[in-house]
Amino acid sequence: MASASKLPILYGYFRSSAAYRLRIALNLKGLAHEHRTVHMLKQGGEQLQPDHLARNPQALVPTLEIDGLMLSQSLAILDYLEETRPEKPLLPQSPASKAQMRAFCQSIACEIHPVNNLRVLKYLVTELGASEEQKLDWYRHWVETGLQASAKMLEMHGATGDFCYGDEPSQADCCLIPQLYNARRFNCDLTGLERLIEIEQNAAKLPAFQQAHPDQQPDAA
Repeated sequence: MASASKLPILYGYFRSSAAYRLRIALNLKGLAHEHRTVHMLKQGGEQLQPDHLARNPQALVPTLEIDGLMLSQSLAILDYLEETRPEKPLLPQSPASKAQMRAFCQSIACEIHPVNNLRVLKYLVTELGASEEQKLDWYRHWVETGLQASAKMLEMHGATGDFCYGDEPSQADCCLIPQLYNARRFNCDLTGLERLIEIEQNAAKLPAFQQAHPDQQPDAA
């Protein structure tokens, strides 16, 4: 059972793209929150420690403690925030547009991200004997092919403006921006993704995205 708290508590790690998604969303909705680090490299990975496993049995971040609940899985948390704090919506109103945006979000959060997260990369090296070069080839392949597909989805949906869907940021941008950050960290080829890069540049002008950036987090030092 989550403990009572005046502010939501986000348990995360500065380089976790899933935690990054939530930082953006919380900022866009104007929800002040407390940050607590779960360092995924120190002490063999603090996500594997009993105190965190009690919060999140999957040994993942983020976990959001809010409203007396302990919530996990970033997309589920995004929807919870939308349903309980609807004043600054991050989803469209129509069922069709909502389904299209959720499909875009899942193309990143459920297709690109899971095969490239820390535990998968570690398994490739420690259990399957992949070299550093092979690990990076794996990472870049899934990011590059995945982002190409995501970009085509936006084109098919035909709803882009300054951001993924229109001229205001949404859940789609909460998912896209962290994935582009990761792509740049690993020197992925972003050729042909000019529309996504334009959206990234627009997002970078907003305080909600600036403050959510990994470099601005207390555990980035």
